[in-house]
Amino acid sequence: MIDDKMIARINELARKQKAEGLTEEEKAEQKELRLEYVLAFRKNLRAQLENIDIQNPDGSVTSLKERHDKLYGTDET
Repeated sequence: MIDDKMIARINELARKQKAEGLTEEEKAEQKELRLEYVLAFRKNLRAQLENIDIQNPDGSVTSLKERHDKLYGTDET
């Protein structure tokens, strides 16, 4: 879960990296925080996309998730 504290730490490490460099421990922490952020971002985006409904030309409504699964199969990545 992304919170303000995590984003503040990511930004703090980025500023320190530019100013004076990071220790190996800080580099590892930065990498872990960025990975966690990206995974949370993707999860949030997927949830938003799965809640979109598409109106077809014939007037019927299909969820974007159903349409994707029908065309490409299921993918939980």
